[in-house]
Amino acid sequence: MDFQLLGPVGATAGRRRVDLGPPRQRCVLAVLLVEAGSAVPTEQLIDRLWEQHPPREARSTLYSYVTRIRAVLQSSGAAAEGVALVRRAGGYLLDVPPEQVDLNRFRRLVKDGRAAGGERAGSLLRRALALWKADALTGVPGMWAERTRAQLEDERVMAYLAYADNRVDGGRYEELLPGLRALAASHPFDERLTARLMTVLERCGRQAEALHLYERVRTQLAEQLGVDPGPELRRRHLELLSSAPVPAPMVLVPRQLPRQLPRQLPMAPTGFQGRARELAELNRAAGTDGLIVALVGPGGVGKTSLALHWAHRSLDRFPDGQLYANLRGFSPAGEHLPASTVLRDFLEALGVEPSAIPPGGDARAALYRSLIAGRRMLVVLDDVRDAAEVTPLLPGSLTCTVVLTSRHRLAGLAVAYGTSVVSLDVLSPGEARTLLSRRIGAARVETEARTVTSLLEYCGGLPLALGVLASRATAHPEFPLSMLAEELEEESDRLDALDAGDAGVRAVFASSYRALSPIAARAFGLLGCAPGPSIGLPAIAALLGLPIPRARTVVRMLEAAHLVQQHAPARYRMHDLVRLYAMEVAGRDVPADAREAALRRLVGFYLRGAYAAGRLLYPHRVDIEPAACGDGVVPPPMGTAGQALAWCDTEYVGVLAAFRLAAAHTWDDAAWRLAWALDAYCLRRAHLADLVEIWTVATRAVDRLGEPLPRAAARWRLGLSRAIFGERDGVLGLLRTAVALFARAGAAGCQAQVHQSIGLVMSRWKEHEPALHHARRALAMSRTLGNVNGEANALNSMAWCLSQLRRYDLALPHAERALWLFRGGDDPDGEAAALDSMGYIVHQMGRYREAIGYYTSAIRKRRMIGNVGQEPDSLVRIGDSYAALGESCHARAAWRRALALYRRQHRVSEAEQVQARFDGARPPWRPPRPSARHGPSRAAPPASC
Repeated sequence: MDFQLLGPVGATAGRRRVDLGPPRQRCVLAVLLVEAGSAVPTEQLIDRLWEQHPPREARSTLYSYVTRIRAVLQSSGAAAEGVALVRRAGGYLLDVPPEQVDLNRFRRLVKDGRAAGGERAGSLLRRALALWKADALTGVPGMWAERTRAQLEDERVMAYLAYADNRVDGGRYEELLPGLRALAASHPFDERLTARLMTVLERCGRQAEALHLYERVRTQLAEQLGVDPGPELRRRHLELLSSAPVPAPMVLVPRQLPRQLPRQLPMAPTGFQGRARELAELNRAAGTDGLIVALVGPGGVGKTSLALHWAHRSLDRFPDGQLYANLRGFSPAGEHLPASTVLRDFLEALGVEPSAIPPGGDARAALYRSLIAGRRMLVVLDDVRDAAEVTPLLPGSLTCTVVLTSRHRLAGLAVAYGTSVVSLDVLSPGEARTLLSRRIGAARVETEARTVTSLLEYCGGLPLALGVLASRATAHPEFPLSMLAEELEEESDRLDALDAGDAGVRAVFASSYRALSPIAARAFGLLGCAPGPSIGLPAIAALLGLPIPRARTVVRMLEAAHLVQQHAPARYRMHDLVRLYAMEVAGRDVPADAREAALRRLVGFYLRGAYAAGRLLYPHRVDIEPAACGDGVVPPPMGTAGQALAWCDTEYVGVLAAFRLAAAHTWDDAAWRLAWALDAYCLRRAHLADLVEIWTVATRAVDRLGEPLPRAAARWRLGLSRAIFGERDGVLGLLRTAVALFARAGAAGCQAQVHQSIGLVMSRWKEHEPALHHARRALAMSRTLGNVNGEANALNSMAWCLSQLRRYDLALPHAERALWLFRGGDDPDGEAAALDSMGYIVHQMGRYREAIGYYTSAIRKRRMIGNVGQEPDSLVRIGDSYAALGESCHARAAWRRALALYRRQHRVSEAEQVQARFDGARPPWRPPRPSARHGPSRAAPPASC
């Protein structure tokens, strides 16, 4: 079976054309073929099919397309040829041998053609171009198809340009003219094609026609785009006018230039891997006259390797020679090479007698620029520290290309000379594995695959670390890689395991650290101590004890040195190995009391922010303490529940890390207050496992403090969180202890809330009579205290318990009263809970369409406030109501969404109950009639926590 993308999307089985169905179905197949061998997520398929406005039934429609494609493949005998469309990790994967897709064959032939030479190269490229029958993805609608079609068309043009160059080099001009004319006509603004056509016309003796073509294209560019032709096209025009290449300007030199042009590039790196994006950027930029490009990135990321690899691949672009200098800007030994010394070396390489080299730096720079003016040369300046040291080494000619490598961004060069900047990051996991495989052998990597995965994680994609690791592995090929993994497993030993003297990871980081100013060096050490994988600018300001504007200036110094990375606006992170070195620096150069003070400020910042957010998310919860400690740190500004939720979403990992840090240092007061502040958010976002961990740790902290209110609060929230997470052992003991401790402390409002929680827990356990008793106690206490929100919660809990006891006539008025109170008190969480209760009650009374209305309102309200913890409960119930009406499509869609949310929240029991609906184990679409025989539901109560 053969698949076609380079023309109308299609497939053939033998000589028979296979019917692939309507355009959108062909689009699904096209996406899977372009991504063949990789799983495409369902959401991505939907986006590519419908772009901005997918229909409500998008998933079911996509499923039907996939089902039909499977049927087509099965009927065509594709399985016998190794073709299969399978479900993978939330998406679909088309497993097809590469040679059965014309796009893959095209790319392989082009790659082989570029690597070959002479007639064989022309033959391979011609075969590749012959695979194109029309525009790629013909007949497939949508923006994705348009974007992909444009990308593939560019590949086609590049292949044709390579083919044209091959034919021109072989002197076979005439055969190119028809195809090249047609392609240039269909791409009127592609100056590469115009330049090639001008060359072919001139070689065929049609110089006047070539000049006329140039004038026509120049006029089109000016009239339609308002631009002039680019450097390549202008140069071709000048060459045609002079009937020969334009000569270089005459230059007076102290003596005749040597016949042997300077070839100073060091050896190309062996085993180079990846960097496709960066190489493509260099290739694009190299076509611009007067190019200066800076490869920037942290130490050890492979900037020099990339520069040399690209330079050796591009030697034909620089026929007049290549100059190279390592300026040692970050040399561990501090052997900085001044520009005047580099200029002396360059002048000697260009043929200037040593005795004729001027003594002054400005005179040397002037002579250097004169000697290389008009020549097509490459200048590689490695390990540059700042813009000032490299400025004298820049050519004055627009024909030269300069490639710089630096750990700094060299912003001054970009401003003054329009330098193009290519930023290098670590290798992707796939690139890192391939690199290690080439260095130590594919068999060894496959044999110890799991160990290799651990090693790659420890190296974090840093090429230098991978190189050191490979060197150690190849030094003892008979040793198992697990020995290396054991060394790298402990963070405290990791930098030692990756040590290689001046070329090791620690030495490279140290050279960057030595170049920092004192305030930036201190910030670097403290940031290494900060918990969490990333940190925002306000938190950095708290950590450093600086105003935000000053902290921004300092962190920009670290970012410019590539010691931190701004991966999102005003958020920063460190590579894991850089962080380990920063922690070493902090332990050595920052006093212990200064480190502790900085971390306490950071914990205080997170505490104030989380406390303020918790008050906005659940303003009606009885609070333990009116204010949270924060060591004078100003909390982040937030005025609405939406802003609070957004702040928590961004900072949650950092706040959780700060809690663990406080607990590890036994800063017990801060630890338990952070737990209290995090509680509301964790419930709303269903971080239930984290919540159990938080309160387990916080309970130990409050026991050390010995204060009654914190001890009561910790036991209350630990018991409730464990129950919600699905545990039972010890839960009631914790909650009853909390009631007793609150009673002893005189906190009646908290007592009422714990009774409410006990009722919720017992209802989840199907003990509805005791649950109703606790809900009544909570109601009585809340009314005595005048707590309207507590009264509403208790009424809703009673409504739920009564519905479980089949007393619907009493349950519904309680729920309606609760809804009225919640709305009057502006409590959207409570509103959603009451609406959910009312939906459940009227469902049991047989009023299914009315129940759907209540559930829909509850779901809308919960989505509005971001309450993903209880949204799936309502989705399950609305699915049951749809099923009771016989609307199975809507029912299954609701259950499917609920199942996904339960699994994402690791709620195994609830997920199994929903899965049973699909499997038919307990089909809710056959609901019991609303009679006395109708037993209680297995659903969890909707009451607010």
